[in-house]
Amino acid sequence: MVQAVRKVVIVGGGTAGWLAAGVIAARHRSRIPANFSVTLVESPNTPIIGVGEGTWPTLRTTLSRIGVSETELFRQCDAAFKQGAWFARWTTGEKQDGYYHPLMLPQSFSQINLVPHWLARNDGRSFCDAVCPQGRICDDGLAPKTIATAEFDAVANYAYHLDAGKFAPFLQKHCCEKLGVRHVLADVKRVNLSESGDIRSLETEQAGEIEGDLFVDCTGFKALLIGETLGVPFVDCSDVLFCDTALAIQVPYATDTSPIASHTISTAQSAGWIWDIGLPTRRGVGHVFSSRHISVDDAERELRDYLGAAGKDLPVRRIPIRSGHRQIFWKRNCVAVGLSAGFLEPLEASAIVLIEMSAKLIAEQMPVCREVMDVIAARFNNTTEYRWGRIIDFLKLHYALTQRDDSAFWRDNRLPETIPERLQHLLLLWRYQSPWYHDEFDRIEEVFPAASYQYVLYGMGFRTEVEPEIVAGGAHSAERAMRENSSQIEKLRSGLPRHRDLIRRIVQQGLQPV
Repeated sequence: MVQAVRKVVIVGGGTAGWLAAGVIAARHRSRIPANFSVTLVESPNTPIIGVGEGTWPTLRTTLSRIGVSETELFRQCDAAFKQGAWFARWTTGEKQDGYYHPLMLPQSFSQINLVPHWLARNDGRSFCDAVCPQGRICDDGLAPKTIATAEFDAVANYAYHLDAGKFAPFLQKHCCEKLGVRHVLADVKRVNLSESGDIRSLETEQAGEIEGDLFVDCTGFKALLIGETLGVPFVDCSDVLFCDTALAIQVPYATDTSPIASHTISTAQSAGWIWDIGLPTRRGVGHVFSSRHISVDDAERELRDYLGAAGKDLPVRRIPIRSGHRQIFWKRNCVAVGLSAGFLEPLEASAIVLIEMSAKLIAEQMPVCREVMDVIAARFNNTTEYRWGRIIDFLKLHYALTQRDDSAFWRDNRLPETIPERLQHLLLLWRYQSPWYHDEFDRIEEVFPAASYQYVLYGMGFRTEVEPEIVAGGAHSAERAMRENSSQIEKLRSGLPRHRDLIRRIVQQGLQPV
């Protein structure tokens, strides 16, 4: 007898649980009258970790698909725009050392690779400024759209900075009121298995037994289902990514008219880096570091030195980081999403985008019956393992390219045995031909496309040998693209509003709904 999959049970709330609930429920909304259900079981006693406040542009599409109002996101989640990241002191450690990883593609990216032409010109312009207007927009403190731009539409590509503690309740309300998600506040005291080894039900203290056909583990680092119950091992990657601790501080603005950065600021330190994220009401600032290379007291001293008078006497929250991921992510009828699947330092805001991608894949590949679930699980595991591997590669790239020699942390990060083999091979390849388009990125929905690698590589002073024939052959097209970029820079700088001004107008009058 075919065992239909109709009851999806998500265990754990927070950003992971409610995003998964929203994406799955929105995709299968038409099936709810036919006994399809999405239930989220959440402990009333577990606080939200809320480490990440940075997102990736995919979140715009995700929120639009589940029917969320972008105006309400800004009103209720203390949200701001994010147009990329500024990496300070990562290459040489000098005061003027820095580069942008923007969210816009280089000019004419699908038609021409501008890297060889920029390298050949060697005119002193940064790679970002030569091929993309977004760095200059961020320098000027401008927003990526205007009040006349519709919800989720962009003039310049963007993501969000938001208050994670407000984002989960915002999603919860939408999922329960608009998408038919059932919310159960209860503590799980036992996980019941069937004879086959599948999870049959949850035994809860407040709501009794809750049965399900597919269970989504969003229980955070505890990994109650995938780890504790089904025994899937955790794959540690601290040999590649050294940072294992974060110290976080919430910093008020000097005045309510203080400018809000529309990009994440990541400033390298002696044994890690400091994030600085601007929200409308405060800055979220934190020091991510390797406790093998610096003591907690010294790390806190570096953090307070960075903040100066603004950080005096503010309380610090200490957060452990265990870099790595599950050996597999979907076992039997249980799939891990969010921190239960794994965690990496928040250098490129990869946590929420992995939640989005996993939830989308589950929703799109939702097994009709148990008989096909293992086939879907194998495909999910293959795709998700690839994504985790590529994120690890990309994060390590920031460390592997450094020229800093001022501490053991930076020297150790350049040791070949700490650099994944695939990344080593790519770095060798990129010495002779730059990444472009789909050259080395062969999967649908790459987290970080070739353009992202270009911005980091050439922002950090990497050099690719330029063949004169390639430069000569595309010189006219490259010149035209760079002229178009210069023109776009001036147009956007004169036409976009100040970041704080736009947020204030969105909160007061709202954006045009889609």
